[in-house]
Amino acid sequence: MGETLEHLSQCFLQTLSPNPEPRRRAEASLSEMADKPNYGLTVLRVVAEPSVDEQIRQAAAVNFKNHLRARWAPTPSSDAKSYPPLPELSPIPDHEKEQIKTLIVPLMLSSTPRIQSQLSEALALIGKHDFPKLWPTLLPELVSNLQQATDYASINGILGTANSIFKKFRYQYKTNDLLLDLKYCLDVFAAPLLEIFLRTAALIDSSASSGGTAVSLRPMFESQRLCCRIFYSLNFQELPEFFEDHMTEWMTEFRKYLTTTYPALEGGGGGDGLVLVDELRAAVCENINLYMEKNEEEFQGYLKDFSFAVWSLLVTASASSGRDRLTITAIRFLNTVCTSVHHTLFAGAGFLEQICQSIVIPNVRLRDEDEELFEMNYVEFIRRDMEGSDIDTRRRIACELLKGIATNYKDQVTAIISVQIQNMLASFAQNPTANWKEKDCAIYLVVSLATKRAGGSSVSTDLVDVQSFFGSVIVPELQSQDVNSFPMLKAGALKFFTMFRNQIPKEVAIALIPHVVRFLGSESNVVHSYAATCIEKLLLVKAEVGRPRYSSSDVNPFLLVLMNNLFTALRFPESEENPYIMKCIMRVLGVADISGEVAGACIAGLTSILSEVCKNPKNPIFNHYLFEAVAGLVRRACAKDPSLISAFEASLFPILQTILVNDVTEFWPYAFQLLAQLVELNRPPFPQNYMHIFKLLLQPETWQRSANAPALVRLLQAFLQKTPHEVTQDGRLSEVLGIFSKLVSVSSTEELGFYVLNTVIENLGNDAIAPFVTHIWAALFTRLQSHRTVKFVKSLVIFMSLFLVKHGPVALVDSMNAVQPNIFLVILDQFWIPHLRLITGTIELKLTSVASTRLLCESPPLLDASAVILWGRLLDSIITLISRPEQERVDEEPEIPDIAESVGYTATFVQLYNAGKKEEDPVKEIKDPKEFLVNSLARLSSLSPGKYPNVINKSLDPTNQTALLQLCSTYNCAIV
Repeated sequence: MGETLEHLSQCFLQTLSPNPEPRRRAEASLSEMADKPNYGLTVLRVVAEPSVDEQIRQAAAVNFKNHLRARWAPTPSSDAKSYPPLPELSPIPDHEKEQIKTLIVPLMLSSTPRIQSQLSEALALIGKHDFPKLWPTLLPELVSNLQQATDYASINGILGTANSIFKKFRYQYKTNDLLLDLKYCLDVFAAPLLEIFLRTAALIDSSASSGGTAVSLRPMFESQRLCCRIFYSLNFQELPEFFEDHMTEWMTEFRKYLTTTYPALEGGGGGDGLVLVDELRAAVCENINLYMEKNEEEFQGYLKDFSFAVWSLLVTASASSGRDRLTITAIRFLNTVCTSVHHTLFAGAGFLEQICQSIVIPNVRLRDEDEELFEMNYVEFIRRDMEGSDIDTRRRIACELLKGIATNYKDQVTAIISVQIQNMLASFAQNPTANWKEKDCAIYLVVSLATKRAGGSSVSTDLVDVQSFFGSVIVPELQSQDVNSFPMLKAGALKFFTMFRNQIPKEVAIALIPHVVRFLGSESNVVHSYAATCIEKLLLVKAEVGRPRYSSSDVNPFLLVLMNNLFTALRFPESEENPYIMKCIMRVLGVADISGEVAGACIAGLTSILSEVCKNPKNPIFNHYLFEAVAGLVRRACAKDPSLISAFEASLFPILQTILVNDVTEFWPYAFQLLAQLVELNRPPFPQNYMHIFKLLLQPETWQRSANAPALVRLLQAFLQKTPHEVTQDGRLSEVLGIFSKLVSVSSTEELGFYVLNTVIENLGNDAIAPFVTHIWAALFTRLQSHRTVKFVKSLVIFMSLFLVKHGPVALVDSMNAVQPNIFLVILDQFWIPHLRLITGTIELKLTSVASTRLLCESPPLLDASAVILWGRLLDSIITLISRPEQERVDEEPEIPDIAESVGYTATFVQLYNAGKKEEDPVKEIKDPKEFLVNSLARLSSLSPGKYPNVINKSLDPTNQTALLQLCSTYNCAIV
């Protein structure tokens, strides 16, 4: 055993080596040993051995934690999407688990702080799976140690562990099991928690009054912070009886930490003492906010004192930097109060003004850290500023407080803030260079307090007159000749233009777009990103009638400069894969008139970027817009000038080949969609390189990755449509139908199988498909027997309808009955008639109603006297389909999709809007399916007068009888 410990210690030492070779060897050795029995216990012995160097013991503690994470309750890694499959990890045996549980608490409590924090995390990992049911001794053991502990290193170790294992009560849904676990934890831990909280509070009071040092106070404040976090977890689901009975003790201490200063900690010690006290205060604010939100009635008696305590604290904290967490949690509490029935607390004279001047405005002003983020991390700055993920920043939470107050005191708040904005702008006007932050603050307030109209992109504000503010405050920034001066002001102006784009008159906006185009050349990543976003969003604005407000004629005058500046912006450091710029390129290409000159420049720019990203695809959003831009350019340019196709092929083919040959799997779905687009644009005879791709497409290994299937089907459909002659040569049709059989046999790809089959039926003649029809029906009937889903049966009805309109009712019935005698009537009775009403989609609805009508009026088996009941039911189903709105006919499908949601780049299929397939109407010669039905019925009934009215009366639902009468009247047809 000693040798093993020695060997393990050596391995852990080598994992810390700066040289990769010994480090890798040690990691491989540890990985091999981890499969052996009692590995976790042996590592724990290394951690516990005092003679071993502290650094090695810490590395062992980290390894132990990771070992538990992977093997305490390993999840099976049978994910088909993982390449290669991850090896299965053997779980830790139960007897070893029990020994680990016995040893871990005492070892954690006797360890040094760094090792203690690793073991505490390891303990929480076990607790996540086993606590409380499989580890009933844990909580009593923690409580016993807590009551005996005298030093705060141990106390805080226990509280830190308890905090970790109780966190689940904050995040899990309320269930009976969760409430039973919570009750158990409250019964065992609530009283000891209050006891240690009050004991520590008394020690802090006596230490603070007798001049205690920062060193002695620090662990006590950490202890109180942990108690507050545990309080939050145990109170999160509902107010426990114990906490309600002892509310006064808790609230008295909470209020004290908000109103007392601790000079020993806050005054010295390099500022981290103040951070520690503020962390405790922030935890208190979260607790009282929780009570305000969930237990308002019980908390009401304490509310006034807390509101003024938090307010006073905020006035001080808002004036200093670095106290963000406290400021944010405190403002959130005030916001909860402002939007509750207790808002009148702030209604007194001068209160609203003080909140605005002493809390809101100081927190909205730019800070050094905002400027630093703007310059150093533009992605994070934009995420917070433009995309609204800044709810946890001082600027945004202060604006949320203003909105909160304005829910009940709108006129007063508007008046106060309007005056503040005018003062800021006046201050800027006096000295623009020195006071530019005043103007930034004014713009930020107007933008942040704007309200969005429900369901649209329009925003409005009562603070300023938008057009006058835009003209006097924003336009001068946009017209500034120096695109690099005061970049934060420029960004604010561009953001304002973007936000209020619907209110800016078209002629004003068009005159300013060339200025916005100049800002694409700004060195600031935020500024050129905001300029791109501004143009992109402007092009989405709708006119009153729903058409785009800006058309190609508005964009064309500055199109070349715009595209040049957009591609140039992608050369700035850190903007090489800037998604805002690429999205703008995509949007402009979707609006502008693409001349040969523009097309040439754009395809050169886009293919050059494509070549780069193929080497290392790392930004999924940028890459999606890149492929959309390429697809949009190809679609629009070639529609205008088909002679450009060959130039596009020359540029794109080498890259698409690189993607396929170098196995850039992330881009395969995109490559196949672009190829499909190029195939559809071509005319036979097809160049040889396309036919190589067609051969590749028919190979089974191409279809192994399920993520590629939708794009491959899209490409296969394009070939079937454009090269039907080649499909029927050299046994290719047999291979195509093999792909159909494989896809249709699995529920996650069955719809794709039908896409292939439908395209075959639409584009190939009867002679070509006749030898295969029996096999097609056999494959479909087999699937119908083994696993039928609503989606499958609907797809089957659509396919049978397509077959009927292409080859006639007799061919449909005879080919089906050739597989099994009389199976057609069984399928009609059990599947076609019941599922017809569920069909959705304009083309699908028209196709199936026309096909069903032809079946009704032209199919001999249905016109036979023995099939009269089926005939009536089919007619009833057709009338339901064509006369009732979708929501009445179709229930929500209870089916759960088979494809798991995936994150980032697990090569899932993402559809390119610009490379979408144009839907063809297979019955375009029939304009109106309703008219077709009544005309067909009138013709049929005239051959056997008196036969059909009787069937209709017996078979049709009364609502459908009325609907049929109405249709006959509308189209002036009679059923006799």
